[in-house]
This record gives sequence, structure tokens and C-alpha cells, in this order.
Amino acid sequence: MSGFRVVIPARYASQRLPGKPLLSMAGRPMVQWVWEGASRSGADEVLVATDHDDIATACRRFGAEVCLTDQDHASGTDRIAEVAARCDWADDDIVVNVQGDEPLLPPALVRQVAELLQLHPDADIGTLATPVRTLGEYLDPNVVKVVSRADGAAMYFSRAPIPWHRDGAPHGPASQQGYAGAMRHVGLYSYRVASLRRLAEAGPCATEKVERLEQLRALWLGMRIQVDGALEVPPAGVDTAEDAARVSRLLVDRVPAG
Repeated sequence: MSGFRVVIPARYASQRLPGKPLLSMAGRPMVQWVWEGASRSGADEVLVATDHDDIATACRRFGAEVCLTDQDHASGTDRIAEVAARCDWADDDIVVNVQGDEPLLPPALVRQVAELLQLHPDADIGTLATPVRTLGEYLDPNVVKVVSRADGAAMYFSRAPIPWHRDGAPHGPASQQGYAGAMRHVGLYSYRVASLRRLAEAGPCATEKVERLEQLRALWLGMRIQVDGALEVPPAGVDTAEDAARVSRLLVDRVPAG
């Protein structure tokens, strides 16, 4: 495939874990694990986009290219759009947004989501999904679900359980037992630079504000989001101190001996 870039948004502020990208995991800052994984994806370039000097300094120490961005960005998409503009990337260039709190993200998924835009030249954005595995996942508002068309284009994303199994809840929502066919959205995106710029310039839409899902802005604008089944189920990211401890234990085995 043609080349692609990866940008890792790494924001310092976090309500639950301030300075999260710098959390030490198996002897390295978390953002280093993310950068190393993304660097194994086949990307032509991997940059860290951050709003904080401490993160920039740490990233340069382990060899990452860094772009210091505005502190007032509302989302990682806005941060990446600033990087694309400052670097003067072409409209058709492909950029993958790898979240800075995903140290276990398989590199194969980064490449897969980039390839989606090569395989679907009419798509603006690429993303991945994996089957919902339990009723608890299906009903959990923290698990984002996606419904796609026959050609793989996204119809809608929601924190609500979609598609709703009408006959699986004979006694109302609390009695729901069906979830077959539901797909869990994987928060990994590829963008064409022109689409990225259009998203950043548009600002939030009403459904995005209600659901707190930025990808709904793209659908509201009439953009095509191409969805593919993830080649493997990605491990959970780091949102809490408990997550950090769990992931750090898993990363110990990845540290080279000696």
C-alpha cells in the first residue's frame, strides 16, 4: 500500500490520571510503548502531538518526533488537524490517530485501518469494529456500538445498545437478552487530511454533544466512515490507576532481557 503517517495525541490533563502519557509502565513512560507499537505498523512517520513540555521532553528522550500543539484543543482530532496543517500534508495523505493511552494496541490494527482508505477511495475515514461478546458489553454505555451498511459504511454509532433486539426484551429494556450481531466500535481512526480539516473546521454537532461521540460529526456532515472487522480484538486501554497497574504487569514480559 501507499504510505501513511501516525499521529499520537498525548494530552497532559486528565481528570482521573493527570500526566497519563508519562505514567511509568515496566520502566518506560506509557507514551513510549504506544510510539514503539505504532512504529512497528509500517508507517512512514510516527509523531507525538502534545500540549505539554514534559511530555515533549520525555518523547524526544526516547527518539520520537514531537509536535507541540495548542493547549485548548477539545479533541485528539483537532490536535492532529493542527499537526497536518503545520506540516503542510497533502489533502489525500492518510493519517492514523493512535490514542496515547493504548500501549497494548497491536501494530497490525494500525496498518489495517490505514489500508481501509486505500481499499475504499470514496471513504473519508476508516475505523474498526469487533463483535460484542456479552450482554453486559451490549448494555454498557461505555462500550460504543456501530451499525454498518451492506457495503461496510457506518450508519450510526451509539452508546445505546444498537441494533436493539425488540423481541429480546419482552418485558421492557431491563429484560433484554439478545445481542447477536451487535458490533463494538474500536476507537482507532484513519483520515484523509482533507477530511480531517473539514471535521476540525465544522465544530461539534447536536448528536455528537448528546452522545459524546465525535465520529457522529462526520456522519452529520455526510462523510463516509468505512468500517472493517478488526483482525484481532485489541486489549483495553488505560483509563484508571487500576488499568495502569494491570497493563504494566502485562508489559513486563515485553521488556528485552538484559
